[in-house]
Amino acid sequence: MSCNLTAGRNEVCKESVGGLAGVYFVNYTASLANVTDGDTDALISTLPSGLTAYFYDLKGTSAYTETVNTSRENGTTFFSQELTLNLKKLTNEMTTQLKLMAYGRPQIFVHTMNGDTLLVGQREGADVTGGTIQTGAAMGDLFGYSVTFTGQEKFPASFISGSTFGNPFGAVTNPPSIVSGS
Repeated sequence: MSCNLTAGRNEVCKESVGGLAGVYFVNYTASLANVTDGDTDALISTLPSGLTAYFYDLKGTSAYTETVNTSRENGTTFFSQELTLNLKKLTNEMTTQLKLMAYGRPQIFVHTMNGDTLLVGQREGADVTGGTIQTGAAMGDLFGYSVTFTGQEKFPASFISGSTFGNPFGAVTNPPSIVSGS
């Protein structure tokens, strides 16, 4: 692996927006962990056949942050991926799904308001590392869930080839079957 830079970057246009449109959870599968060959700038263009993704529509304050962690002394670098979801309305069904998320280590497709889709926890999965189930105190407070997922990966989150705002799985071969809520 080369450590030498291969490109520069000009000032970009101010056409981007922040925020998440939705997330797609996949129960951890090794076949998804290996869809890229370890090339850090590879777009994912093919997914394993037979994937089922569980869609969560997002509005508001959910966020994704990826942090570079590097140690010159140890010669190591890894990427911490943190997804915080704020999900409105407490229900028995959602509490059950939250429990299953906490027990497992799903892989998560994060779909941004810009139309990009990133794969979080691709090789190691993402763990629930914190969260609350809350009723709030005042009438305007959150009556729902705040859940944090953390992934630690050797490479940054991969982008899905051809994703758009209207089509999160863009041009990929074998897009997942989508299960959405009612």
